[in-house]
Amino acid sequence: MTKLPDSLLNFTLAFISAGLLILVFPNIMFPSHGEAWLAPLALTPLLLALAREPRPWIRFLLGEFAGIVYWFGVCYWIQFVLEVHGGMGRWGGWATFMLFCVAKAIHLGMFSLLAAVLIRTSYAVPAIAALWTGIERTHGTFGFAWLALGDAGIDMPLPLRVAPFVGVYGLSFIFTLTAVIIALLIRGRGRKELWWLIVIPAVLLLPDLPAIETPTRNAVVVQPNMPEEQEWTPASAAAARDHLIALSLDSTIHAGAEMVIWPEMPGPLYYYHDPVFHEEATNLARTTQDYFLFGTVADTPQGAPLNSAVLLRPDGGLVDRYDKINLVPFGEFVPKFFSFVNRITQEAGDFAPGSRIVVFPMTGHSLGVFICYESVFPHEVRQFVKQGANLLVNISNDGYFGQSAAREQHLEIARMRAVENRRWLIRSTNDGITAVIDPAGRVTKRLPMYQQTVSKVAYEYNAGTTVYTESGDWFAWGCGLAAAVALFCSQLPHYTPRKRSTRQIVSKR
Repeated sequence: MTKLPDSLLNFTLAFISAGLLILVFPNIMFPSHGEAWLAPLALTPLLLALAREPRPWIRFLLGEFAGIVYWFGVCYWIQFVLEVHGGMGRWGGWATFMLFCVAKAIHLGMFSLLAAVLIRTSYAVPAIAALWTGIERTHGTFGFAWLALGDAGIDMPLPLRVAPFVGVYGLSFIFTLTAVIIALLIRGRGRKELWWLIVIPAVLLLPDLPAIETPTRNAVVVQPNMPEEQEWTPASAAAARDHLIALSLDSTIHAGAEMVIWPEMPGPLYYYHDPVFHEEATNLARTTQDYFLFGTVADTPQGAPLNSAVLLRPDGGLVDRYDKINLVPFGEFVPKFFSFVNRITQEAGDFAPGSRIVVFPMTGHSLGVFICYESVFPHEVRQFVKQGANLLVNISNDGYFGQSAAREQHLEIARMRAVENRRWLIRSTNDGITAVIDPAGRVTKRLPMYQQTVSKVAYEYNAGTTVYTESGDWFAWGCGLAAAVALFCSQLPHYTPRKRSTRQIVSKR
């Protein structure tokens, strides 16, 4: 049997890791589910390749290569968004998407470059786990965040216990730690590395997830299923608006609900610019005697559009408005690195970000609403709860994803936010996945996709805050600091200060 050249074998191992990372989540091959059990093993092949490769620049390329494959396999739907909804055409969409994959893969390239240094140390297991966790936290800071490795654990009750304390990054740490141990055992480092696995049973000392409960509150969620590609005319927009209002009234007036929820703006429904819709929305709240939450477009004082959520009281008065802070790259703004996109299409990049967290007061309770892509930022979602929200609502328009794995991925991400903050979470979307999630991340109700439907859903208000809600990403940033210290310490044995001879000292005197 012919032996593979070292470089080819190393890149093969990197490719296997990328494939395992893709399979962990709903993906291009299996859009409805992932194989989450692979999460603790996914990084092992890459780590084996790094341990074999002596050249730093090749180590970086191994991670860069794995990262490109990973982002391509998990976020393949971005090309569809750019082509169809960004108006960039097939080749413009593919070119921009591939550039995106190359840019995002830099995180994994840097991880590989530095992990290869740490893997030769006696403290490789915790140091590499900390390195992955710290770098993972920087995704949102440097532009685009999506799935964290820890999101794969949303259906794993034991590791999920750490989420209310350290967020999703605690699960990422555990999965990476396991992968490092396996890699070192394969490398023959000895069974002493197994002692680090004590972290896993130690999680049993943490409180269990909240038990299943029967909620007592009700809301009506409306899934309009409005087509994304429709060219709206004044007549068709008015017809869609009137139909949605009538549908909501018929389904709500005798439902015994406290709130009516529409998703992120699925069509031309302008509360601040359309006096007819303004009046109809007011009448809907008055007639049903419910709070009415819906997405719309507002404006900054300078006239720039805002992606907003508005809550009306049962008497039709305005409670407040929340303006989306974290906008969708390419959909709502164009990252500076990709500024050339503006030369291809003028259909993206014109929204302004909001500037404040808003908690809507309701009778005796408070509501926190985040919009679509904001669910990927745990540090932002926790702010709603920290400022008093007893219930979380995520309004979204996942229709832009097409019939891809992005919908299931988005649901997994939102479920983790519920666990981190111990809150019920209602997701209201245009055409799916509309769902209700309990404080343990369990989906208690899920509406069918790609259908216009209205449903009464049950939820509960919760008080109290978790450690993560109060303290945020202290663990993730601490891991980054610990990894930096570990890297510094790893270089100390290579540093030997030059000693001056006695003759040199005397001559200088």
